Amino acid sequence: MVIKNINFSDVDNHMNWNELTDALIAGHKLPKAQIQDVVLSRHEDTLLSRVAWIDGLGQLVKTATIFPENTKNGCPAINGAVSIFSDKSGKLEAIIDFHLVTKWKTAADSLLSTKKLARKNSKNILLVGSGTVSASMLDAYSSLFPKASFFVWGRTSKNALKFQKTYGAIFEPNLQKAVENADIICTATMSKDPLIKGEWLRPGQHLDLIGAYKADMREVDDLALKKGRIFVDSYETTLGHIGELKIPLEAGVIRKKDIISDFYDLSKFKRISNNDITIAKNGGGAHLDLITAKYIFEKWSNNDQA
Repeated sequence: MVIKNINFSDVDNHMNWNELTDALIAGHKLPKAQIQDVVLSRHEDTLLSRVAWIDGLGQLVKTATIFPENTKNGCPAINGAVSIFSDKSGKLEAIIDFHLVTKWKTAADSLLSTKKLARKNSKNILLVGSGTVSASMLDAYSSLFPKASFFVWGRTSKNALKFQKTYGAIFEPNLQKAVENADIICTATMSKDPLIKGEWLRPGQHLDLIGAYKADMREVDDLALKKGRIFVDSYETTLGHIGELKIPLEAGVIRKKDIISDFYDLSKFKRISNNDITIAKNGGGAHLDLITAKYIFEKWSNNDQA
């Protein structure tokens, strides 16, 4: 059997944000995914393996290594591999570039929330963090808000200025000012302490929280959560695992019933009024990787046969 290896450059230019969010919607109409995560750590380094099985779609194993200090040596902080298997036979269908799957899954996850929750007339979009995820989100948001103005804030001004030069987002050194002026706020950092304060938020804003992925990580404070209407991509991968919600839930700041819905009930992903502050936590579970990887495999197959 010849194993298909799908590289980033093979498919990236053929992908479409709207098609992928439609695929995420369709995937959540299938039987609920079986998912499981294994997280191992060595100080700040992390090994994360995620597996998923969706009846009618197939199986996936995705393994990521997260070594934050790699950036000091000019190496990617995140590496890994993705394998997808046939739903009918269990045979290995392809090994797909980890960064390709992660880019499109992560951004499409939050884009779907934004489609459902953000005000349609949103004009100013703030990217908190100046890394690759923010770059992907700029591309994703642009597909939905082609006339939007983008702003970026980063802990390191040098990196934020480089982001400005590369992607055209306007560097805003004052985070409070940037938050107060934004219609959509996207956080993509590795912060353990909340960066966004609830006192800065105003009616009508939408927040996409992406960065926190471990039990000790947070990007918004308690007041922000109390002021917002909270949504998640998956109850199973966020509430008991990610500090963004795990910590305030355990402290009694918010209750489980305050998290309105996940992607398995998208009918509840909506604003009650234009004054709502909506908050969507992106947990990025393996079932989302599976849906994305299958979409990538389909695009690759169609392009390969063309």
